[in-house]
Amino acid sequence: MRIARWSRITISSFAMFTLWLPGCGSDRSIPPPPPSTFSNPLLIQIPAGGTVQDCPDPSIIRGQQPGDTFWYMYCTTDPLNDTDKDSLGNFNFHLITMHKTSDLVHWSYLGDVFNIRPAWVAPTAGLWAPAIKFFNNKYFLYYAASDTSLLGGGAAIGVATSVSPTGPWIESGTPVVLPEDSPCCPGTRRAVIDPEVVQSNGKSYIYFGSFNGGISARTLSADGLTSDPASETPITIDNRYEAANIVLHGGFYYIFVSVSNCCNGPLSGYAVFAGRAANPLGPFLDSQKISLLDSRVGGTPVISMNGNRWVGPGHNAVFTDMAGQDWFLYHAIDRNAPYFAGAPGFTKRPGMLDALDWVNEWPVVRGGLGPSDAPQPAPAAQPGDKSQYTPTFATPDQAGQLMATFSDEFNSPTLSPQWSWVRRPASGTFGLTGQEFQFDTQNADLFLDSNNASVLVEAAPASDYIVETRVNLNVPAVGCCQNFVQAGVVIYGDDDNYLKLVHVSIFDTRQTEFAKELAPVPNGFPRYGSTLAGPPSDWTWLRIVRRAVTSGETYTAYSGIDGQTWIKGGTWTHSLGAGARIGLVSMGGSGFTAKFDYVHVSTLAP
Repeated sequence: MRIARWSRITISSFAMFTLWLPGCGSDRSIPPPPPSTFSNPLLIQIPAGGTVQDCPDPSIIRGQQPGDTFWYMYCTTDPLNDTDKDSLGNFNFHLITMHKTSDLVHWSYLGDVFNIRPAWVAPTAGLWAPAIKFFNNKYFLYYAASDTSLLGGGAAIGVATSVSPTGPWIESGTPVVLPEDSPCCPGTRRAVIDPEVVQSNGKSYIYFGSFNGGISARTLSADGLTSDPASETPITIDNRYEAANIVLHGGFYYIFVSVSNCCNGPLSGYAVFAGRAANPLGPFLDSQKISLLDSRVGGTPVISMNGNRWVGPGHNAVFTDMAGQDWFLYHAIDRNAPYFAGAPGFTKRPGMLDALDWVNEWPVVRGGLGPSDAPQPAPAAQPGDKSQYTPTFATPDQAGQLMATFSDEFNSPTLSPQWSWVRRPASGTFGLTGQEFQFDTQNADLFLDSNNASVLVEAAPASDYIVETRVNLNVPAVGCCQNFVQAGVVIYGDDDNYLKLVHVSIFDTRQTEFAKELAPVPNGFPRYGSTLAGPPSDWTWLRIVRRAVTSGETYTAYSGIDGQTWIKGGTWTHSLGAGARIGLVSMGGSGFTAKFDYVHVSTLAP
């Protein structure tokens, strides 16, 4: 039930919108004893009955006025659950939802920040990615409007203020960040979305941006309502990151940013990476000292898929509980129930919570274990509460004994008999040099119904294994646009069932992609999903770890740039079966050459 109602509209040079929530002021009641555990997804009760099953892009704050012991969470425009529909059967889209808790485990839906869009917002636009802040003795709720009507179109950042975390909210009447063109392409609107605000040394900064245009920061005015376009500073390269969240830890500003596709149902590849800087405007570097502005784009993984039911974890907010433990609030997707009922393709993103740990001063969720799918020790929500959380740190996969039958150093004049071709390439486009296998990139692909790329394949072990290669792809390190030229390793069932881990050129970036494809299915679910791993280099080391599980297999990606440090990526599940083969590809466009130094196949170390 929507309990938010507009009370008045005041007309001035900027339209001012005021919202009030009857009976929803700060509750001074004594909270109940804290629970000992919680489970994902977060339990959010609707007072009229039912639960909230969708809470994307969450933001959180503890009550800031004296006596307010509650925590408040705000989420992107979406329906509350499968049955949240009007009398005509259309979904109700709530314009930023508000939720409250005393224990960080049991939540209640309070209502919506807006029940009509501000006048400058297009009639069908979403209000996305709320960021709640408190300064100047009031609450500021920054949000993205996906499109504007009075400003020439394009996304923009707005703000509403209140003396209470539940409203009434006063919309400022004009965007904090106006729509603007993408730096690369005049006339093409940039993705001015996903706001974040940070105060440092007496100044305030607002961050915004996404894949189209990258993430930028500006100086925010003292009243928090406008920003200075002349101060705009690039924070990340485009075509890689969105959803900035800034955290000060150990004297550094850490930026948490999300990659890949947030909303691709069971094949969503969203994940979160981090960089850090000595000041809030960067440059932000990852744990390998690679900048998030580099074309071979940096970033240290914080959370990705781990092979359980949760996929696409991302768009986070970090907070610290009353016992000093850091927590990671985010959304993810249940791959077994990815969509709103009766709406195939409309991805449902429930709210999630897990502990955030620091390993060598770099953040990881649950010690590197990723999204939880079992009861976890509850946070310390109130002063005096004890946190029972004790981190368990993930152990990186290690290669065991080399399996010589499946390995090749590529130091012979001809290919070993272990190899064969799926669609043999033209003579002169591949061969051995005595030190490596060279394979010209093809104007061909393995992607949905485009299945004309050549694949060099060999049999795979029947048991669990690690396959590793070292690849050089000679696309220029910088510049645009050898789009989707790629080379790397695949676990190949057939043209429509495979995993691939490749160094790929994407517009002006070079990235390491870990992708999964499925054969067409009658329910119309997506067939191709992609997540991203660590940065590539001149030579990039690639590993895929295969494990048999109860139903099918899991495949985990690792990448590296020095042969010593391995960056763990996400884990896809698949059912390729005993006939799956190990393969190499060089595709996505002609004119370049991939060099493979070796293929090593090993057992997994115990």
